[in-house]
Amino acid sequence: MTEHPRNQLIAAYATGATTLDDATVWAVEAHLETCPQCRAVLARAVDGDTRAMLDRMAAEIDAGVAAGPGPVRRNRFRYTGFTALVLPWLAMAAGLMTAAVAFDLIFDDLPSVVLLLSPVAPLIPVAAAWNRRSDPAWELLAASPRSGLWMLLRRTLLVLALVLPVLGVAGWVTGHSPAVWLLPCLAFTAGSLALGGLIGVDRAAVALTVLWSVGVVAPSLAVDRLPDLLTGGAWPVWAALTSVLSILVLARAADFRRPRAGSF
Repeated sequence: MTEHPRNQLIAAYATGATTLDDATVWAVEAHLETCPQCRAVLARAVDGDTRAMLDRMAAEIDAGVAAGPGPVRRNRFRYTGFTALVLPWLAMAAGLMTAAVAFDLIFDDLPSVVLLLSPVAPLIPVAAAWNRRSDPAWELLAASPRSGLWMLLRRTLLVLALVLPVLGVAGWVTGHSPAVWLLPCLAFTAGSLALGGLIGVDRAAVALTVLWSVGVVAPSLAVDRLPDLLTGGAWPVWAALTSVLSILVLARAADFRRPRAGSF
């Protein structure tokens, strides 16, 4: 559009008239970007309510700029919302380990349920911490400049900081060395993150929990024997597996650049 559009055309554009086709609307918008004279005509063409709203917004912006920035209030409890998000799942993990301790103390002749459940105890809270349906701030999280692996690791570390003391108490009460339950726990957590880069962290955590329960927990209780992987001599295997999976998570950081739409 090389000439100024007619005032009637600008007025129709300002009121959103349905008689204007897309090509005309595009041409008017392109002209308005470079023509202050027609923008003035557009400002006069809007209805009174819209003009009053624009004037009110301009006055508020001017007042805010004149007042300057206010004091910065730092939230000392920046993770309060996140903690509330995963608190029910953390309580479930704690309750599960409490029941496992009670089972071990009552039935001391059976395989240790504490050792059997420790590897997957953090996985459900980890899944809840990275779940688009349970997190009301999911869209903000996805748009955050520091979203992706950095945010995922921070949330995972917070979950571990809350779950590991529970596992430590459970291991101490039942007399198990930390090397027996801690390394499998870390390996499964790293595995959920590594697999989560492909299918989503929440799905990976649930899948690993189900596989471990069906493939290890149930057979161990059925045959009344702990697997060799949960004995003291297996800690080098778990340590190596944790290291490899952690390196894989860091190497595949691009997979976590934004939360997956395929999450639960």
